[in-house]
Amino acid sequence: MPDIEFFRGCFNSYLENKLSTKEPHNLYDPIAYIMDLGGKRLRPILTLISADVLGGKFEDALDAALAIEIFHNFSLVHDDIMDAAPLRRGEKTVHKKWDINTGILSGDVMLINSYQYLENYPADLFKSLLKVFSKTAIEVCEGQQYDMDFELSDQVTVPDYLKMITYKTAVLIAASMKMGAIISRSSEKSQDVIYDYGINLGIAFQLQDDYLDAFGNPENFGKQVGGDIIENKKTFLYIRAMELGTVEEKNELKNLFSIKPQNPQDKIRTVKQIFTRSGAAEVTRKEIEKYTQQAFQILESLEAPENKKEVLKQFGNKLMNREV
Repeated sequence: MPDIEFFRGCFNSYLENKLSTKEPHNLYDPIAYIMDLGGKRLRPILTLISADVLGGKFEDALDAALAIEIFHNFSLVHDDIMDAAPLRRGEKTVHKKWDINTGILSGDVMLINSYQYLENYPADLFKSLLKVFSKTAIEVCEGQQYDMDFELSDQVTVPDYLKMITYKTAVLIAASMKMGAIISRSSEKSQDVIYDYGINLGIAFQLQDDYLDAFGNPENFGKQVGGDIIENKKTFLYIRAMELGTVEEKNELKNLFSIKPQNPQDKIRTVKQIFTRSGAAEVTRKEIEKYTQQAFQILESLEAPENKKEVLKQFGNKLMNREV
C-alpha cells in the first residue's frame, strides 16, 4: 500500500500540470498564488486514498481531488476576506497582496473551476459526485455563517460549536472521502462508513486547528497565532473556559472578547493564560483524542483490506499530532 507522501506527491504533480496562468492576469495570478502556497493537501490526499482503499484506481480520482482542493482554497480566499486575516500559510492573504475585489472575483472563478473538473467523469459518476459536492458546498457556507453569527452571540454552547465546525470543516473532509469511494464504485454502505470516518476526523482536525491557533508555534503554524482571539471567535477553548473558569476568569474573558485593541498581544497572552488555568486547553486536547479514536472505531467496520486501512489510521494519527 502506498504511503501518504506517495499520494501527496501524485496530487501535487497533477496540480502543477493542470494549473496555468492566463489573461487577465489580475484575475488568474491570485488563483495561481493561493494554489501555489501549498498547504497540507489533506482533502485531495484523502480522496485518492479512499479510492485506493476501496479497490479503485487512485488515478481515476485525481480530477475529483483537484475539484475538492480548488473549492477548499476558494473558501479560504473568501474566509480570509471576512476574517480580515493578514496571513495564510505564512504569506500574505490574497486580498492583502492584491485587494478585496480581486479576492472576491478570483475566488468566484475558483468555485466555478472546481465544478468543471467533475465534468470529466462518466454521466452516472458525475451525477453522484455533483450531488455530494453541491450539498457539501452549501453546508460549508452555512458553517461559515454560523461562525460569523457566533462572534456576536454570548450564548454559544458546545453542541452549537460542534455543529458549526461539522459544517464548516468536517463535511468537506468527509465528502472528499466519499467522492473517492464513489469513483471506486464501492457500495453505499462503504460510502457511508468512510463519510462518517471523515466527519469524526474533520471535527478532530478543526479542534486541533483551534488549539494551534492559540498555542501553536508561529514558525510552524503558517497563520497568525492568536487570530481567533483577536477576532473574538467563540472557539471550543473559549466555550469550555467559560464553563470551567472562575467567576473572575469568566468576567475577564467576556470583557476581553468584547474588544479589539490596537495592540492585541496583551489580550492574546491573558486569554491563553485563562485557557490554561481553567483547564480548557487540556479538555480540548482530550476532545481531539476522543474524535480521532471514534474515527478509528468507525474505520473498523469498513469492508477493505487491513493493510490498506492502515494508511487511514496513519493519516489520523498524523493529524492529531500535527503542529501546522
